[in-house]
Amino acid sequence: MDMAATTSQGRTHRKPGYLKRGDRRFAYLILAPAMAAFLVMVAWPFVDAMTMSFYSYTVYDPEPVFIGLDNFKAILTDPYVLGSWVTTAIFVAGTTLLTMFLGLSWALLMYQDFKGRAVFRTMTLLPWILPSTVSAFIWAWMLNGRYGIVNVLMMNVGAIDSPVQFLSNDVGAMVAVILTRTWISIPLFMSFFLAGLQGMDFQQIEAARIDGAGNLRIVRRLILPHLKPVFLVTGALGMIGNLQQFDIIFALTGGGPVRATSVLSIEVYKQAFQNWSLGMASAIGVLWVFTLMPIVIFYLRSLFRED
Repeated sequence: MDMAATTSQGRTHRKPGYLKRGDRRFAYLILAPAMAAFLVMVAWPFVDAMTMSFYSYTVYDPEPVFIGLDNFKAILTDPYVLGSWVTTAIFVAGTTLLTMFLGLSWALLMYQDFKGRAVFRTMTLLPWILPSTVSAFIWAWMLNGRYGIVNVLMMNVGAIDSPVQFLSNDVGAMVAVILTRTWISIPLFMSFFLAGLQGMDFQQIEAARIDGAGNLRIVRRLILPHLKPVFLVTGALGMIGNLQQFDIIFALTGGGPVRATSVLSIEVYKQAFQNWSLGMASAIGVLWVFTLMPIVIFYLRSLFRED
């Protein structure tokens, strides 16, 4: 098919999306710095890690030794590494679902018209503005078994008789990292949901109220269907971000107690900087990337698909 179509008047119209040679060169020139940064910061390290995953290499070795798929075989038979996949799945699912629920609930509240709404909206962004490591230390202080404010409040209301060591048991540590990550992520999710609510036709809600619909029915029949695209995007973004989470977990629990919160990112760190096994760390990183890949593809398809 020709690149241009000629009308009956003899004029030539270019196809939509077709760029002239000069425009293409200008587009490539604009994209060149971003592509160079991508190649240096992302593509080359990934290729290097892929290559290193086929070698046995530690800081004590004079040079890497090619071992083929042995690193991957070791990973798939290591109960600790396999357990980190389960831990990662629990952390990602718990954090994403809880953040979406609380983010939507807070967005619905901030959508209401009340005095001081702008102040509350601004204050909501505070956890997102704080560095994640600082937030982790704040939560570690609040959950401390000796002087943490959570224990003090629970003992004052009679919920517990003695302090609970939240960060020293498996369930408590996992709940702690999920709550900390959720607290940090709520402002971002709330912003997405609030933006979606701003695009609703308020007259539909008023008409539903006139017809006798209650709040729950309005949410279920009007708001949730309207926010379906937002749910898809925020859910995918949440899972991608939570799968890459490292700093909060490392600062709060260090992957403990006894690997209870040791997710894939923590396993990569331990293999690389505690066991000094760069080959094993690279192999875990490669499998980690392939774990992320289906979610990234789903996110990109939902973002760019045509309605």
